[in-house]
Formats: sequence, C-alpha cells, structure tokens
Amino acid sequence: MAIGYLTIQARTAHDAVPLGGVRITVSDNLGNTLYELITDENGETQTIPLETLDRSFSQNANFTGTPFIAYHVLARASGFNTLSISKIPVYDGENAILPLPLVPMQDRQRTPSQTDITIGKPAVAAHETRGQEAPDSSAYVLRQVVIPDPITVHLGPPNASARNVRLSFPDYVKNTASSEIYPTWPKTALTANIYAIITFALNRIYTEWYRGRGYDFDITNSTAYDQAFVYGGPVYESISKIVDEIFNEYVRRKGQNAPYFTSFCNGTTVTCDGLSQWGTVTLADRGLTPLQILRSYYPKDIEITETNAVTGILSSYPGTPLQTGSTGLDVQTIQTYLNRIRRNYPAIPAITDPTGDFQNSTKAAVTKFQRIFNLTPDGIVGKGTWYKISGIYTAVARLAELDSEGNQLGIGTVPPSSVLRQGSSGQDVITLQYLLNIIAQYYPDIPAPDQDGIFGSGTKRSVIAFQRNMQLDPDGIVGKNTWESLYRTYQGILNHIPDTTPDSDTIRYVVKPGDSLWLIAQKYHTTVAAIKQLNGLSGDMLSVGQVLKIPASQTPAIQYTVKPGDSLWLIAQKYNTTVAAIKQLNGLSGNMLTVGQILNIPSSTSASYIEYTVKPGDSLWLIAQTYNTTVNAVKNANGLTGDLINVGQVLKIPLS
Repeated sequence: MAIGYLTIQARTAHDAVPLGGVRITVSDNLGNTLYELITDENGETQTIPLETLDRSFSQNANFTGTPFIAYHVLARASGFNTLSISKIPVYDGENAILPLPLVPMQDRQRTPSQTDITIGKPAVAAHETRGQEAPDSSAYVLRQVVIPDPITVHLGPPNASARNVRLSFPDYVKNTASSEIYPTWPKTALTANIYAIITFALNRIYTEWYRGRGYDFDITNSTAYDQAFVYGGPVYESISKIVDEIFNEYVRRKGQNAPYFTSFCNGTTVTCDGLSQWGTVTLADRGLTPLQILRSYYPKDIEITETNAVTGILSSYPGTPLQTGSTGLDVQTIQTYLNRIRRNYPAIPAITDPTGDFQNSTKAAVTKFQRIFNLTPDGIVGKGTWYKISGIYTAVARLAELDSEGNQLGIGTVPPSSVLRQGSSGQDVITLQYLLNIIAQYYPDIPAPDQDGIFGSGTKRSVIAFQRNMQLDPDGIVGKNTWESLYRTYQGILNHIPDTTPDSDTIRYVVKPGDSLWLIAQKYHTTVAAIKQLNGLSGDMLSVGQVLKIPASQTPAIQYTVKPGDSLWLIAQKYNTTVAAIKQLNGLSGNMLTVGQILNIPSSTSASYIEYTVKPGDSLWLIAQTYNTTVNAVKNANGLTGDLINVGQVLKIPLS
C-alpha cells in the first residue's frame, strides 16, 4: 500500500486564535481508531501517515474506481461543540491539511452538540453536467479587478435557503481546487486548473453576477452553476503552495481588463466548450506550460496578469521579496506585524534585529511563521508570505480592537429590553452591532455589520444570519429571544476562547508527551510553585493536552542571535550582564556558541527602559508595537504631549 499524510489544524477567528488541547480521533471507514492526537499551542497536530492507493490511479482518466482511501476525524475540545468530518480523501504522497471549524459553546450550554461534515470525492470524479452560465456583454462591471478578502460563498444553488460563509480568497481557492481535482496531478496541470478557478471566481465578482441580482453572496458552491467548494474540507499541500504564489493572478484577453470566463468540466463523463480538467493532465505530460495548456482551450490571445488590489489588507506587497540584508519601511512593517502575531502564536521567536533591518532574528521569525501556516519555510517574505502575514495581523488586530471596544461599552451580562428593527438607532444598536461583530469573528456564516449606531440593511442581514444559525425566527427583529441568544453566544466566546489580549501576564501552554512541571518551569523561566499556584494544582501530575497558564517571566529578557566572532563574555559585556546569568537563563553547560544560535539575554535589573533612535517612517504606534508596549507608555516615559517625533530623536522605551 502507498502512504499519504494528514495534518489537522484547529484555529478560529480567521486563524487569529490557535486552539491548543483539542482532542482528535482519526479512524478508518470501519470505525477502527488509528490515532489519538492533541493539538499544540499552534492549534496543530503532528503529521500522521495513513495507508492509501498508489497515485497512478488518480492520474489515470480511465480508472473508474475511487483512487484514494478516506478517513474519519472526530474533534472534541472543552468549551466547544463537537465536530465530525467523514470521508476525507488521503492520496499517495500528499499531505492533506484539515482545518477544524470549531464553534464555541454558548453560555449555560450544558453539553456540546455535534456538527457532521462529509467530504467525499472531488468534482472531477462526478457525472453531473456543468451549467456555468457566462455573463453577457451588458453585465455590470466594477472599475477594476479586485481580490475580495473575504469572499462570500453560498453553500447551495443560488435560490436555495442555505448558509453563506466568508473566508479569505486564497483559502477559498485552495479549498475549491482541492474539491475539484486530484492533487497528484503534474504541477503544470494543477497550475492551469488553479488559474481557471481563480479567474472564474474573479469573473463572477467583476461582473457582480450575483450581487447585481440582489443576492448577498459572491459565488455558490454548486457545480451546476459555479465551482465546487466543501466547507470544512481538506487542502492539499501541493495545491496550497501553488495558490500562495498565484492567488492574485488571472487570465484575460490581450487589450482587456476583465477576467476571462474560464468555464471548465472534467472532459470525460462531462464535456463542455471550456477547459477539460483531465485534458490538462495529458497536455502537462507532453511538456506544455500552464499558459500553453490554457490557450489549448481558450482563445489564443489570452494572457496571465495580476492585480494588487486586495480588500481587507493593510499593506500591499512591495513587489520584491524581503530577505536577509533587506532594509526599510517594508521590513519594519513585517517586523511589527510578526511581533504582534507572536502574542497569539508564542512559538514565533521575538525579533531583536534593529527596526527596519532584516537579519537573523527576522528570518527566524518569518521561517517559523511559514511553518505554522504551511508556506515554504525559506525565511523569505515573498508575495504569499507577505499577504499571509498581513492577513493574520489584520485578524489579530481586529480582535484586539473589538476587545478594547467591549471594555469601553461595558456590555455586561444583562441584555437590553428594547426591541430593535431596521430604522432603529442609538446606544442599544451600537451594542447590537458590537455583539454581531464579535460573533462574526467565530461564526463564518454571520457577516459583521458596520458599527455606526444605525440599524440599516447590513445590520438586518447580520441579524437574520444570526437568527438562522441559532434556529430562531429569521425576521430581522431583535426582541427578547434574540437578545438573550446574542448574550449567551457572546458570553460563551468570552468563557471558552483562549485569552490573547496584549496585556495578559500569562502564557497559554498545552502539555505535550514527556512534559513535567519542572521542564515547563525551566522553559519559561519561572518556578513549579508559581505554575501550581496559578493553575490551582495540588500535585505534580499532568495529562497530555492539558492547558496550563504559565506566569510570564519575572526577569526581563531579550533575544539575541549569535554572530561570527561572538563569545559569551562579549555578549555579557554588551548587555551589562554576566556570563553566568546568560548560561543559567539558557541552560548552557559550556561556553561554546554557534552562529545563528538564539540566546535569551537578561536585561539589566536596574534599567526600566531601553533607548531608541527614531528612524525615517517611524511613528509612536509602530515603535510601541515593535517593543510590545503602548503609545501612552512611550509618551509618559519621554514627557511627550503629542504624537510628533523627529528622525534622530532618542526615545526611552519602557521594558514590557
């Protein structure tokens, strides 16, 4: 038998919050348990091998059987509803990355409910006729080709009463390609098919095919109308890596801006005027490039172009990769983003390079980020890595912003008594919109309304989506039952989602095989007694998957990357500490160092701040983010009354 692989990831809030400690059971189609797994602090399991069929079966258009073996996953986590995903295809030599769309339990919900998702065979193996209707020349079009982030997908035919889910455009393309074709195909065939999938979706958006007809979504997952998409389905690594590099590229005819209507079908049991999915394999085997393959089915004058208009992203890709030796504002931006993301993903090492200077610690942080998010771990910030870092930072920052707003609003635990409907306004509407925005981060089928205090059509759509999700009367009116359900859902999120607020003085840690309280205390520079007191432990026994709160280190430390010529004595002199202190903090028994090694360096116990020289492009906010402090703290330390700073100005930065 051949071997394929499966990696399971549990993350929520658009990947901003990793869910450690999720218990995973992997079984075969007879119900035999094969693996019991626990997600780590990154929300990920180890990659496991599974038996499957030889990849040649999925590369043969004449094979009529199922060219893979399917498996079942059951996911359970404290405070979350149970998730069952069945018929997950595993292919020879391919790594299937399975996301777990776990939903937090509501407040006062005694037992978890269970959601069942079935994956099954990809669309290329189906016999249903494609009915992809092309737009006519009079179709309304946008002014430019824009990558929607997020894209809204309707889980059914256009007129069906089905859920809408929102996700990032790259994640949509990865899921769709993994749901349409076999990941074992030659790379050029995969790339040609992915171009067709991207362009088809962008054509629907550019022509406002559904929005222009009054629908509140961009595309459906019905192959009778559009292209396949399976909510909760796996993404295959071979497909994922291609999408990361080309997700903003599309097919057009020369002299035109519009994405070409790239219709397609499998080309065997179903034929059409567009691309033949199986035909791309034959052409790839003959050595054709992706563009040559596409020109075999579409007009000869088509070309591949790109758009850098991506909605929901704070900073556009600078156009050239960032790597060791790069300097400037773009490097500073990435450093700021990664230092903020690591509060949610502590496995990412801290960046200690000078601001705007891409050196060893920046490369180490980028590489770890890439490993966590299934990107090529080369330590280079190319297009795919740039947009993924930007997307995760946006999600993380949005959660922090909403948390701050919640503190200001004082939501409390008792719902308002007012009845709200379209046309209402005022403080209770602001509260309603805030609750919906929080809930929308964790429920992909609930859109986030504008927080303007006015109950308009967007707020009504959000209310109706929430009511449908909670099995309430979807009338768009917020009365007693809807208010109570909103508060139960909100309180459930507060109670069950891991705390990732920047001011937290603890670290969340998931116990792994071989762990002990002593080893964990050594790793985080604390004591066994402190961990036991914080977690209410009376003994030393731990269980795999147990979630612990770890007190933040009481000794201020920075991270230093060893350079050629370094020695412990030189480093100790530079940072006003001792060789013994560095060795104790890092568990070193000798004095040998290796270039690239990352050391924790204790800060001077007498110093409460470090000095920083302002560089071009700096702002108080960027500096505060880089050093894990606040704008007010920097202003107070320097006696500043405004936000204006000058290049060359020396600031005192409080130690976080």
